[in-house]
Amino acid sequence: MGLYDKFSPYISYQEQLQTSGLSPFGTCIDEIYSATEGRIGHQKIILAGTNNYLGLTFNPEAIASGQAALASQGTGTTGSRMANGSYGAHLALEHDLATFFNRPTAIVFSTGYTANLGVISTLADHDAVVLLDADCHASIYDACALGGATIIRFRHNDAQDLERRMLRLGARARDAIIIVEGIYSMLGDVAPLVDIARVKRRLGGYLVVDEAHSFGVMGRTGRGLAEALGVEHDVDIITGTFSKSLASIGGFAVGSLAMDALRYSSRAYIFTASPSPSTIASVRSSLSTLSQHPELRDTLWKNAHQLYQGLEKLGYTLGPNISPVIPVVMASKEDGLRFWRNLIAKHVYVNLVLPPATPAGKTLLRCSVSAAHSKAQIDAIIQAFAELKR
Repeated sequence: MGLYDKFSPYISYQEQLQTSGLSPFGTCIDEIYSATEGRIGHQKIILAGTNNYLGLTFNPEAIASGQAALASQGTGTTGSRMANGSYGAHLALEHDLATFFNRPTAIVFSTGYTANLGVISTLADHDAVVLLDADCHASIYDACALGGATIIRFRHNDAQDLERRMLRLGARARDAIIIVEGIYSMLGDVAPLVDIARVKRRLGGYLVVDEAHSFGVMGRTGRGLAEALGVEHDVDIITGTFSKSLASIGGFAVGSLAMDALRYSSRAYIFTASPSPSTIASVRSSLSTLSQHPELRDTLWKNAHQLYQGLEKLGYTLGPNISPVIPVVMASKEDGLRFWRNLIAKHVYVNLVLPPATPAGKTLLRCSVSAAHSKAQIDAIIQAFAELKR
C-alpha cells in the first residue's frame, strides 16, 4: 500500500465535488470589501460564516496600529519567544490580557490551536487524568493525546455524567483536569458551567475553559461564559484565540502565577516563532476596542436573535441555543451541498460543515453573526433561506 493510498476516498470525493460545481473545501473568497461583504467569482456576497463576531477586521485603529508596527519593527520576529522572538509588545499584550481577565499571568501563543496544544499537553502528561466534553475542539483532543494523559470523555454538556465519571476515579479526582468550552463552535451551544463548577467544588480537580468563541461575546466586560455565569473563581485556566472577536491571529492562556513555569515547559511555546509585530499591535488595539465599546456585544446579540428567530420561523432545525454561531441542520450531505451552493447563488456565504467534523454526524450550514452586519443584511440572509425553503 502506498503512503497516500489511504487518502484515495477523500481525494475521489473532492474531485467529484470540483467537477459538479463550486466545492466547499477551501472556497476562495476572491475579494474582501468589508467585515460583512466580499466577492466569490463575479458575485458580491454577504459574509455570514467568518467568526468575525465584533466586526473588527476593518477597524481603522487596529489597521493603523498594525501598519505602524510593520513599518517600525518589520514583517516578523524570525524566532521563538525563547530565542529572539520576544518583543516588548508581546510582553505588553500579556500584561493587557492579564489585566483584562483580572489574572496574575497571561501567555501569548502564535495561534489558538497552539495555545491549547501548549497548555494542555504540558499539564496533561502521562500521570494525569483528563475529563473532557465529548464535543471539545480537535486542538484539545490533540493536546491530550500529545501529553499522554488518560482521557475520559463525558457526554456533551452533561454535568451529571461528569460527576459519575469523577466519582469512579476516587481520590484521583482531586488532581483531575476538567476541560470544556464556552460556546461550542459547531452547534453554538454553551457549557453548563455553573453545574460543572459545582462538581469541581465538591470532588476537586482543575477546570480549564476554552473561551475561543465566547471571548468578547459573553459576560459584562466580554471575558466570556465564566464571567457571564459568575463562576470565574472556579476556573483555573482560560484559553482563547485572537482569530474570532479580536479579528487577527494568535492565542492566549490566562491563569495563576504558576503558569510561568508552564511557559518554559511548553513545546508549542518554546519551538514556535512568535506572532509578528503587526499582529500583536492590531490585537492590542482590538482588545482596547472590545473593552471600551460594550455596545458591539449588544449589536452582536441583537443580530444573533434576529437571524435565529427568522430561521426558526421558517421551520429550519437549528442549534439548541441562540448565540453568534447559528447552525442549520441539513437532512443529508447532498442537501447541505445543494443548499450551500444555492445560498452563494443568492449572494450569501455560510460554512458547509460535513461529518466527521460535526457532532453526531450532522451536516450543517453554519452561520456566524457579526456586530458589523446590518439589519438589512440579516434580513437578506433570512430571505435567501426562505426562498430555498420554498
